[in-house]
Amino acid sequence: MALDPRALEEKAKKTLAGASGGFSFFSGSKEDKLQNAAELFVQAGNAYKMEGKNKEAGGAFEQAAKIHRDRLNEPDDAANIMVDAFKVYRKDSPEDAVRCLGAAIDRYTQKGNFRRAASHKENEGEILEVELGDRRRAMESYEKAAAWYEGDGANALANKLWLKVADIAALEGDYHRAIQNYEKVADSSLDNHLMKYSVKEYFFKAGICILATKDLVSARRNIERYREKDPSFGGQREFQLLSDLIEAVEAGNQEVFTDKLYAYDQMSRLDKWKTELLVKIKNQIEEADNEFS
Repeated sequence: MALDPRALEEKAKKTLAGASGGFSFFSGSKEDKLQNAAELFVQAGNAYKMEGKNKEAGGAFEQAAKIHRDRLNEPDDAANIMVDAFKVYRKDSPEDAVRCLGAAIDRYTQKGNFRRAASHKENEGEILEVELGDRRRAMESYEKAAAWYEGDGANALANKLWLKVADIAALEGDYHRAIQNYEKVADSSLDNHLMKYSVKEYFFKAGICILATKDLVSARRNIERYREKDPSFGGQREFQLLSDLIEAVEAGNQEVFTDKLYAYDQMSRLDKWKTELLVKIKNQIEEADNEFS
């Protein structure tokens, strides 16, 4: 039979209140009472979770964590229980999930457990990006997680997040930040046989971003630099498209710009990210024409 979470929570509160007294032969020491109260709150949290009442479950887990942190001086146990609170809050109360995860992350970094902290910081970024739609805050979380992964020697995990930072930065109009991260991952992948095939994608995205800055001199210089770093890039359709788009933008020819994109898209479908950026660049051509008309 399933346990009643409300009864467990009420018992936990009474046990916690009883911990304010001294030692009793029948009820045990103050520390025993606090441990029992925390365990009852955890049981209540799990029972609420079984009923699908995630908000109440999170509240119970937080009560348990508070006892471990403030009354028992067990910050590690408190951090682990805050992760449990994060998990149940994630769907229905994403801001609470971020708050609880932040408390756990703070403890893991204090202990020097940066790999674990990075994993949870990545989870934090996903909540901010997906559940809350806050791309700016998500980008900051991904960036910090990437740095922690990198510091721990987990370069593949770090690169995945540097690319996420780059993608979001570009959509937010922070093109130079995006370029820096695409180039960072591309450079680290050039000598990696498993990753080398992806380098053209990173250089392609970096090239699109530099086009979006309207700095055509830098755009030409950058794609030539990419070809020097990876000679095979010069023979790729992505390099040719970037060269053609630079010429179209320089000529202020929106029709040629569109035709070149259409031809490329027939062979290699442009994803949503590229389409959004390239439409912005195309509109810049039109805006420039209107300025001089």
